[in-house]
Amino acid sequence: MPHFFIEQDKIKDGFIELNQSEDFFHLTRALRAKLGDCIKFIDKNRVVYKTIIRSIDKKSLRADIISKKTSDRFLKANLCLVQSVLAQDAQNSLVANATQTGVCELYPVISDNSSVSIKNAKTKIPRWEKIAYENFKQCERADFLKIHPVSTLGEVLRKFDNKNILFFVEKEDNTTFDDALSDINLKEKIAIVIGPEGGFSNAEFEYYKNYKKISLTNLIYKAPNAVIAAVSNVVSRIF
Repeated sequence: MPHFFIEQDKIKDGFIELNQSEDFFHLTRALRAKLGDCIKFIDKNRVVYKTIIRSIDKKSLRADIISKKTSDRFLKANLCLVQSVLAQDAQNSLVANATQTGVCELYPVISDNSSVSIKNAKTKIPRWEKIAYENFKQCERADFLKIHPVSTLGEVLRKFDNKNILFFVEKEDNTTFDDALSDINLKEKIAIVIGPEGGFSNAEFEYYKNYKKISLTNLIYKAPNAVIAAVSNVVSRIF
């Protein structure tokens, strides 16, 4: 059973009350929740409430709190995904993968080989936020994936310390994971940069040549899968 985010004003003395909201309809219609079912909620302080449904009707649901604990389902470092916006289905998969692997912040950017215009990409953010929330519930994350406005690669990279920027590319003369992470500052944001379907342009490679470039393997990954491989490799080495 997934957990659901709950606002503080819905947490009463010993129970949680859910009224007509998107999560209420998800529980009652999609999941067909019924009396006696166990439901988990999480609040903004990362406290998880295990509850049992005691009453339910067409307008509200009441669940008694039987236990609560602070969740540890979040990364201890601020991993940020900087990614060139992909075609619709691939982008949706990428957002889901980023949420499930614990990425803290998503910076969608338009690069030279992006297949989506910046105007079109900006209209997709509500959809991406909905996908992120659905995956937040399913994988029981303790925190939300923050999605920033669509921007350009150059504008976003200026927000990070150069030594905390990791380009994942399939080019020669790439550094190893261990070398790239040797001087990383875990107290600051870490940027994992993933390119578009066609990869970064030669001009972009030349412009960003002084950043750390890492190759995952000799294989070529689709961008949504590259996110899983990149984040997993970074997490396994810094924790």
